[in-house]
Amino acid sequence: MASPRLETYCCPNRDAATQLVMNFQPEVFCGVCIGSASISLLLTMLQLLPKKGQSLRKMPKASSSSTILLLISVCDILGGLGMIFRSSVWLGFPGFIANISVVNRTNVWPSAFCVGSAMWIQLVYSAGFWWLFCYAVDSYLVVRRSAGLSTIVLYHMMTWGLAVMLCVEGIALLYYPSLSSCENGLEHAIPHYITTYVPLLLVLVVNPILFRRTVSAVASLLKGRQGIYTENERRLGTEIQIRFFKIMLVFVICWSSNIINESLLFYLEMQPDINEMPLKNIRSAALITWFIMGILNPMQGFLFTLAFYGWAGWRVDLKWRKREIPWESMSSSTVGENAYPSPVNYESNIHDSKKVSTSDSQQTDEAISMLSEDNTSGGDARLTRSSPIYQGW
Repeated sequence: MASPRLETYCCPNRDAATQLVMNFQPEVFCGVCIGSASISLLLTMLQLLPKKGQSLRKMPKASSSSTILLLISVCDILGGLGMIFRSSVWLGFPGFIANISVVNRTNVWPSAFCVGSAMWIQLVYSAGFWWLFCYAVDSYLVVRRSAGLSTIVLYHMMTWGLAVMLCVEGIALLYYPSLSSCENGLEHAIPHYITTYVPLLLVLVVNPILFRRTVSAVASLLKGRQGIYTENERRLGTEIQIRFFKIMLVFVICWSSNIINESLLFYLEMQPDINEMPLKNIRSAALITWFIMGILNPMQGFLFTLAFYGWAGWRVDLKWRKREIPWESMSSSTVGENAYPSPVNYESNIHDSKKVSTSDSQQTDEAISMLSEDNTSGGDARLTRSSPIYQGW
């Protein structure tokens, strides 16, 4: 799982709270991490692969939102691979890992592996948090017609730049001036924990606000298109709201245990002796949430694909051919269709003002479809209307 305790464990003089969780049934814990990450990795890949029976259509141009969702899944896959590799080495080479507990100046490879693997896991999951934040920002900007594929470059710069900067800064402060001197005081540990949990807390606090504003903007767009708010439009707004709710629900389920666990461990660190009997329940709760983290953190990848695309099924098509894949946007040829026909009579002598009105309606359809286009992989088209808005659901 992804926890700043992985980096603090690389310190030979680690604190008692870190020692407690890292030394409690390490073989079982590593096995749990490997099992959870492997299952999540396989199911995530199954979700993203093209399926048999999908209609062959012209490959559309991906939107910024669909690209961001794919990058979130890529970060989860890379994080799962890092957990599998780290836990496998811990299980397969216990003597190699034991050298981390002592200051060994002749063999630096155990410490290098410990620091490198922990940084990899933290970096890719932190990047996934930033991408999820960018998805909320992009959804709002798309509805406001202020975003597009051109903004994806800015998202890349912000996401990878902030993820690398915070990770390097936290690790540098933790291990300053040397690996053997880290964890000598809270001035080393606290900055590291802050840089780790800033993007996580940002998603928990800011994303629901942006999603709520996006849903309100969608309702305004639907009302403004015809001047009325029908049952179909209300249903579409509800679908988009449920989609955002599922994304936040998965995030809270997978990462709330980390916040609880870290709070308990910090409380134990403040005690003069964490082995006192009155602290037994606190220690038990910390160990339980530690194992819950090992299960839920790697499962985020698969659970997110369910929230993004729905269940895609088991029938994988491994044949190499040009086809639409789950994270692609709808075909540009469908944009011209409209489930809400305008009362205007499109004759040969149509006025320019009417053409502009039709163009605005299509732009509205395109903007809203970007928020709902990514559930096509499940093959369960609950809304089968001809409008491009509904074809993504």
